[in-house]
Amino acid sequence: MKSAKWENIFKGWNHSESKTVVTLKQVPVFKDFSNKEFLELEKLIHHRQYKINDFIFKNRAPGEGMYIIMQGSVKITIGTRNENENILAELEEGDFFGELALFDDEPRSANAIATTDSQLLGFFTQDLMSLQERNPILGQKILFNLGGVLGERLRGTNSLLINSQSSYKE
Repeated sequence: MKSAKWENIFKGWNHSESKTVVTLKQVPVFKDFSNKEFLELEKLIHHRQYKINDFIFKNRAPGEGMYIIMQGSVKITIGTRNENENILAELEEGDFFGELALFDDEPRSANAIATTDSQLLGFFTQDLMSLQERNPILGQKILFNLGGVLGERLRGTNSLLINSQSSYKE
C-alpha cells in the first residue's frame, strides 16, 4: 500500500534546473560559473517575448545589453527589410547577440529581428553594474569571458576579411 505522506517528504529533492539556467549554461560569457553563481545571475535576467518579424532592436538604437535566445530564432541584418537587406547572421536557441553594448554606449550597428515567435533572455548594462557592486568577482568573471568572446569574434571577422581580399585579388 502506497502512503501519500512519504511521497510528499521527498517531493522536490530531484528539483531540476530552470530553463533559464539551462540556457545560460550554453553561453560562453557565463562559462565556469558555479550553480550558486547561475542562481544569482538568474535573478538579474529579463525575459522578453517577440513575435515573428518583430524588431528586438534597430540599427542606431541605443545599445542596452545582450540577448540570449531561449526559444525561437533571430536574424541580424543591415539595411532595411524592403531594400537591400543583408543578413549578417541567423541565430537559434542558445545563441547570443548584442554583447558589445555591455562595454560601450555606442548605438547598435545592425538590426535584430525575430524570424519566429521567440523567447529571449536579456542581460543589460544596468544588471552588470549592479552585479559588479554586489559581487565584484562574478562581475569580473563575466567581463573576462566577454573579452574572450569578443576577441574570438574579431579574429573570425579578420579571417573573413583576409579570405575575401585574397579571393578578390585572384
